Order: sequence, then C-alpha cells, then structure tokens
Amino acid sequence: MVKLTAELIAASAQFVNAIGDREIDLRGNKIPVIENLGATLDQFDTIDLSDNEIRKVDGFPYLRRLKCILLNNNRVLRIANNLERNLPNLDSLILTNNNFQELADLDPLATVKTLTRLSLLKNPIAARPNYRLYIISKLPQLHVLDFRRIRLKEREEAERLFGKDGELVKRSNTFEPGEVPGRPSLQAPPPDARTPSRDVEAIRNAIAGASSLEEVQRLEALLKTGQVPSKELSKLAGGSSQADEEEEEEMETDSVPNGVS
Repeated sequence: MVKLTAELIAASAQFVNAIGDREIDLRGNKIPVIENLGATLDQFDTIDLSDNEIRKVDGFPYLRRLKCILLNNNRVLRIANNLERNLPNLDSLILTNNNFQELADLDPLATVKTLTRLSLLKNPIAARPNYRLYIISKLPQLHVLDFRRIRLKEREEAERLFGKDGELVKRSNTFEPGEVPGRPSLQAPPPDARTPSRDVEAIRNAIAGASSLEEVQRLEALLKTGQVPSKELSKLAGGSSQADEEEEEEMETDSVPNGVS
C-alpha cells in the first residue's frame, strides 16, 4: 500500500476534464487512507481516488472548491460525520463498487445539503428491499441516484413508506393476550360486561350463604371470570328461590294469630 503524501499529490496527473473542471488523478495507487489533501492547495473541482484501498470517507481538510469525489472500486464501508464542514460545496459523490452493508451507513450524508448526485451501484446495500426509496427519503437533497434522475413519483412513494425522516412507517405489531394479529381482539371482556346483573347478584348471594371455604372460593372464581354454566345458574337460581319461599313461609307463620289453627 502507498501512503497519500504531498509528493504523490504533486506527481499525479492534473488536467481540465470533459466538463471543464480541474481534476487530479490519484487512482490506482492502493491508497488505504485519505490524508494530506491540503497539499492540493484547494485547486481542484474533482479528486479521483478510484481503484484504491480506502475504507472510510474522511480525512479531508477544508476544501472550498471541491465539488466531486470519485471513489469507485475501493473498500469503503463508512462515511465520517459532518463532511459538510470541510467540503461546503460537495455536489457529487461516486461510490460505485464499494462495501456498504447497511442502509444506515449512509445516514451521515443527510447533513451534506449540497449533495445532489450519488452513486452506490454494486454495493451490497443496493440489493436491499426498498434501497432506492430509503436513500431518496433519507437524502431529499439528491437529484440523481445511481445515474438515474429521481422522479416526483419516487419521492411520494418514499415518503409514504419511510416518512419524511427516513424512518420506516410500521403498523403496530403489539397485541393483547387472546388477540389474533390482523383480526379483532378475542380477549375476554370484563365479567360485568357480559354477565347479566341478576346472575352476578345470584352468585354474590350464594357467597354470602356459603357453608364452607371451598364453596366461597368456587363461587368467587365464577364471579371473577364471569363464566357461569347454565346448570350452575339453575342451581343458584333454585337455591335463591327456595330460600325466598322459606322466608315467605316463615313470615306467614309469624303472621298467624296465636291459638288459630
């Protein structure tokens, strides 16, 4: 590997390219790290660093003139934060055939508001579902992505899918116990919401007249769940009716005058 030195910069080809910009050719030197670019004296619109061994886009001094960086065929997988501080006029970043693995690895470019052209062709992330829409949503300043102009329809679709901040819009995937996802909740309603008040009253009366702890616990469980079998209701109702009849008979006996048969 070759270190990017002031001597290498001075010895590299410098020319006016096809679109009239001054360019320096630093390609094919197996450079591992971007450094010492202050030696360019900010005289170039384009720096070509293709076909090297660079792994991270960083190390730039303040280069006001620089508009385009070519980083094809490197090993780039990271981008430094706040590139805009040292590259205030960066317009084009060509990262074709590099090693970006995650969509979030491109997030630092969101602050580079001058960036309008970006290429990520032949990167692993380019095969991700909705890759293009994510980049459009996360970097709304772009006009051209992968050498294809971004259309209004794509921007609208990106906003629908990811929102305005590049965050995936998700439906809630939480559910309550007993609920089947995608269907109305099957969770049981509160006992009082489905048990008739007269049945609840019958259970409570039965609890009050229970003769053992086990009976009380059984009746309390019925009241808590609200699930009262029909036979149990009949039993409770029968018990309640029998108690009422006995009470009425007792009242009638008490009301008969003494000595009257």
